Amino acid sequence: MSPVLPVLALAAVLGLAPSAGAAQAGRVLRHDGLLRTFVVRVPPAVEASPGKVPLVLVLHGGGGNAAFAERMTGFTRKAMREGFIVAYPEGTGQVRGRLLTWNAGHCCGFAMRSGVDDVGFIRALVDRLEKELPVDPARVYVTGMSNGAMMAHRLGIALADRLAAIAPVVGAVFGDEPAPARPVSVLAINGELDRSVPLLGGPPGGRFPNAWDGTPTRPASGQGAFWATADGCEAIPDARDEPAVATTRYRCPRGLAVRTVVVKGMGHAWPGGERGSRRGDDPGEAMDATDEIWTFFRAHPRAGAAP
Repeated sequence: MSPVLPVLALAAVLGLAPSAGAAQAGRVLRHDGLLRTFVVRVPPAVEASPGKVPLVLVLHGGGGNAAFAERMTGFTRKAMREGFIVAYPEGTGQVRGRLLTWNAGHCCGFAMRSGVDDVGFIRALVDRLEKELPVDPARVYVTGMSNGAMMAHRLGIALADRLAAIAPVVGAVFGDEPAPARPVSVLAINGELDRSVPLLGGPPGGRFPNAWDGTPTRPASGQGAFWATADGCEAIPDARDEPAVATTRYRCPRGLAVRTVVVKGMGHAWPGGERGSRRGDDPGEAMDATDEIWTFFRAHPRAGAAP
């Protein structure tokens, strides 16, 4: 096994703490010979209702864990208010619960170098949650930050038969991704001043460049271009430049959407969330990524399904 290499805006390792009013906390799943861990939060109203609800998977950044993702994004609070299930899967590392990464192809660290089957793990996790909880199969979504955002792209491609939409935050594509078998709606959010995943693309930056395999990323706009092609959208997006954000929207077939947002003055952070570490970039108040992502997800069930 290769040594652990922390990546991209690492956060301090946090202990898992239960959220008030949410059930189904820390759990495990064995996949491909590894004991994988995840946290699930189920609002009490969902447990008491016979109907099926959306599932949002939130992927931590490189070096983080479930508690980091939960605290940084505030997605559990959003789930409690809006009535959906949220799950926080964990990546892998040499030390259980510490410095965890995702195998997003060209990034990152232990998971990439060890060839961990994270796609298979997430598919198995969705299967299990759909079996055990009132999950609507037409409304399964993935978001994530940094290494987790790159993994969200990989899952959108590999699990296009299962996912309705993805929302990568401060992530990127590399230009050699295969086309997904089915269309998936996408909202991609990036920071204008990001040094770890540069807005204009190129080699990895930030504090941990050796966690990548050296493949340069495409510019942030390449995310929209990739998914617009995959989803059969028009090639040229409508652009809107506002004081705090710059947004592009592609004209897509009915039921699909591809949108990119650049948050001005922000670096490598979850907009409107908590700072990743004491030395991490300021997430600012220009937008609340969790609110924006949930609004986008709620409006986009899997293509062909009724909202």
